[in-house]
Amino acid sequence: MDAYKYIKGAIIDGRYTPGMRLGEEFLAKELNLSRTPIREAIRHLEAEGLVVPLKRGVSVRNFTNEDIRQIYDLRTLLEGYAASQAAIHRTEEDLIKMESANIQYEKVIQDYGESDLVRVKEIVDVNQQFHEVILHAANNAHLHFHLAKVVVVPIVYRSFYWYDDNQLKRSLEIHKIILQAIQNKEPERARIAMHEHIYQGRDHVLKHLDKIKSAKQ
Repeated sequence: MDAYKYIKGAIIDGRYTPGMRLGEEFLAKELNLSRTPIREAIRHLEAEGLVVPLKRGVSVRNFTNEDIRQIYDLRTLLEGYAASQAAIHRTEEDLIKMESANIQYEKVIQDYGESDLVRVKEIVDVNQQFHEVILHAANNAHLHFHLAKVVVVPIVYRSFYWYDDNQLKRSLEIHKIILQAIQNKEPERARIAMHEHIYQGRDHVLKHLDKIKSAKQ
């Protein structure tokens, strides 16, 4: 059992809700581990900003509206830059992986329903795969490190539960524009399209923020 991966996964998908206290004793019992790996996991998660320290233990961070705006501002800058760099440095293998991720994304959104929790997880995973390939194609390890801290946050993950068919299709269309720009080696077009994509996500999250925060999967 990897304590870090388990606790982070539980925070991301909502099993551990915002404000919930996570004590070492509770986590050690739930994961059936000693306190040493629990402490290491907590230190890692605190550094990532997913938990905040208490006098005893930590609690799951409650992201505010301002947090969300700042996160999406950073995502816009970093992922826009990643897309532009991917257009310069991408390989044929990168393009094949992007195309594959997009085909899979189109497939999983076809039969989507808001109550289809399994399908939503598939959508999240495939969407993340598309963005990960772009990051890899950008050929910048430091960019990948910093983006990981603002992409994998609970509210971003759970926002997909309130996407309707039209929003998902719009997201797919922007994916295709980004892919085409990268394929044609048009860095500025790729950057602008990625900006539009991230801002679309930001507006959706802010519109449904109260529901997202209260959601418990």
